[in-house]
Amino acid sequence: MRVLLKTLTRIPLPAMYALGWVLYVGAYRVLHWRRERAELDLRNAFPDKEDAERARILKRAYRNLADTLVEAFWGFGAPAEELTRRVTFENPELVEQCVAAHQSVVLLTAHYGNWEWLSLAAGVRFGISIDVVYQRQRVEAIDDFLRDVRARFGSRFIPREEFIFDLMSHGNDPRAYALIADQTPKHKNDPKHWTHFLGQDTAFFKGAGKIAQYLDAKVIYVTMRRVRRGYYSVHLSMLAEPPYDRDANETIVERYARSLERDVRAAPADWLWFQNKWKVTKPPATMQPADAQRRRGSHQRDAPGNPSDDG
Repeated sequence: MRVLLKTLTRIPLPAMYALGWVLYVGAYRVLHWRRERAELDLRNAFPDKEDAERARILKRAYRNLADTLVEAFWGFGAPAEELTRRVTFENPELVEQCVAAHQSVVLLTAHYGNWEWLSLAAGVRFGISIDVVYQRQRVEAIDDFLRDVRARFGSRFIPREEFIFDLMSHGNDPRAYALIADQTPKHKNDPKHWTHFLGQDTAFFKGAGKIAQYLDAKVIYVTMRRVRRGYYSVHLSMLAEPPYDRDANETIVERYARSLERDVRAAPADWLWFQNKWKVTKPPATMQPADAQRRRGSHQRDAPGNPSDDG
């Protein structure tokens, strides 16, 4: 398995795009992979758009996902110089200032653009260890392979279940944590932040704000715009910075949701519509007011819960 996966990283990018076209045809035209669910989500998110326009968005989303997958494998073996040429950072000084000041930073991004290249290019560009929280793969050989190739420019990939221990072990050290924060809380007891996102009641994880409060870290939103095939531009935006009040967790997650919504509306085909963001239904009456009351009685530096919002 590892030999096969490693071989894929050595195939030239043009040839990988040919493989991506085969994946696109298979998923979109033959298997209709998750197509019905994605069509429903697009219809709910963009009721004002014509059916033909939503169909074009969905088709482009399949093509973009296929490109992202084959680009990821090529990137796992690409030279640092080539990644730097293909992924540019518009305002890297936001992170560089944190590094120079020895201040922790929480980087929030999404399944938007090419998140695999984003991690690799950030490791090259900033020359620091970026700790990325992720969900283990079920197949151990695949998990080992992905951890190795993703971390080859210095980043560390921390399994979700080990995150709290890791965070507590390095709580006093300046850190850079990266979270792909657009996944949906899967479990009934996972703390949820409910907001209106793309016209629908949507649940987001609350962990990012807690991490920022615990580390006294700045929070930066990272968006990755597809310039053209195989080329991306990254823009950083400050979401929040200390000192934090006790409601900062809700504020940070809400600002993240608004930033992501803006990006998805601007280029909807660049978002991963196939992860079923709306699998969780909002209960008739949420417990958010009670949660807020409990937060007011808690200490700002309490250890955060498991973020669970990784890719």
